[in-house]
Amino acid sequence: MTSFILRSASPAKTKVDAVVVGVLAGEDGVSLADGAQDVASAYGRKLRPLLASLSIKGSLGETTRIPTAGAINAPVLVLVGLGRTPSTADLRRAAGAAARAVPNAATVALALPTPGAAEVRAVTEGWLLGGYRFTAYQRDTATPTDGPGEVVVLTPAARKQEVVDALARAEVVAQSVADCRTWVNTPPGDLTPPLFAEAVQAATAPLAKGRGKVLTVTVHDEVALAEMGCGGILGVGQGSDAPPRLVEITYAPKGLAKDAPHLALVGKGITFDSGGLTIKPATSMHEMKSDMAGAAAVVQATLAIARLGLPLKVSTFVPMAENMVSGNATRPGDVLRLYGGTTVEILNTDAEGRLVLGDALGRAVEVSPDLVVDVATLTGHMVLALGTQVAGVLGTEETVAQVLAAAEAAGEAMWPMPIPEEMKQRITSSKVADLAQHDWVRWGGGLFAAAFLREFTGGLPWAHLDIAGPAFASGGPSGHVTSGGTGFAVATLVNLADALVAS
Repeated sequence: MTSFILRSASPAKTKVDAVVVGVLAGEDGVSLADGAQDVASAYGRKLRPLLASLSIKGSLGETTRIPTAGAINAPVLVLVGLGRTPSTADLRRAAGAAARAVPNAATVALALPTPGAAEVRAVTEGWLLGGYRFTAYQRDTATPTDGPGEVVVLTPAARKQEVVDALARAEVVAQSVADCRTWVNTPPGDLTPPLFAEAVQAATAPLAKGRGKVLTVTVHDEVALAEMGCGGILGVGQGSDAPPRLVEITYAPKGLAKDAPHLALVGKGITFDSGGLTIKPATSMHEMKSDMAGAAAVVQATLAIARLGLPLKVSTFVPMAENMVSGNATRPGDVLRLYGGTTVEILNTDAEGRLVLGDALGRAVEVSPDLVVDVATLTGHMVLALGTQVAGVLGTEETVAQVLAAAEAAGEAMWPMPIPEEMKQRITSSKVADLAQHDWVRWGGGLFAAAFLREFTGGLPWAHLDIAGPAFASGGPSGHVTSGGTGFAVATLVNLADALVAS
């Protein structure tokens, strides 16, 4: 377990195993960034030729380790590139890259540009997330998995209360993001809908019991789902031996004002997606354990909000199902009746996420929230449109703007997408049911899916986050984002809750 300490000490005189400083790229070569002035003075005239000899470019996330040979108190100096004019998001990415450059250090000092609370938060989050590793299924590991025991964040604002609060907040949010990653990385056979529901119950238990209770958790099994009329969740899950679940969480802190904001969160929890009878190609299936990333994100965001004690109400709805192939599986051409009575013709069993979300959104609307946000790895179309690093945001104009602002502060890339009027005609094109779940038109599939979801939002302020691209990183780590599950959208949702409180 890493402990963080704020200090205003000199990085050159701090006694730790490694000191991390930032490097700025410039037309006349590289230079050390703010926060590292004492290190630059300690090296004196030797610094510029040293940096030149190491061919350091200062590009964002570039890391170089050098022995200090007594020039400063720490035996190792870690240089991390910040680019030319680093933003807060750049600091988060750089700190994440630096965390992987000192895997064996017991104590580390971060001397990056941290003049205030926002920068301290970004550096702390970046360090914690960049050092994340998923090792639960590895018998032997070459390096320690817990990271340094102590990290000192050096900042001239160390004694300011807002900076102290920012550090504590960063630790809470980063822990929730890391826990979200772990759920997404867990093999699907070990996180079926019943097991996922149990994992959520275990994670929420400390806040759902005793005098400090602020969470109420309800798990609806397949019998309860049938009684409730959740035909979407049941229809998607009926081909699997592992029955579906719907988990509902309410966060309501004691003493909450009657006019406090009320946020509803909905997350897609397909614990494995074979595509059903519209089966996926084999090459597209091995990462489908990540199809529950939206569910993991909304649960962990709710936990972070509760741990921070934010003064608002949060109602969270998590439909869980496994989309499998069997003689009991839903067939193309079947009609399902979703929660509330809307009938849906099934044309593509691999477009299952919108069905479970339809049920959950119907439940969310009934609690009369001020706004609804759903998070889902919903469509490959959004990946084609925006790539693997950017999520699409669709919905009512004001709510989309609120989400985008929260995402920018969190350093998560999101982009607004439209729901054209023509999509209404496409989703109502079924000749046998109220709605068509799919229409096999190649273009605008992500927009079609959002238009379908809109039918279940009751006209409330709503945003849909399609995180199919950034929820899972297939390649190597980059900045604070590690391989596998990324925990995308957790920090954005926490920021959104913060903004609702402040408005």
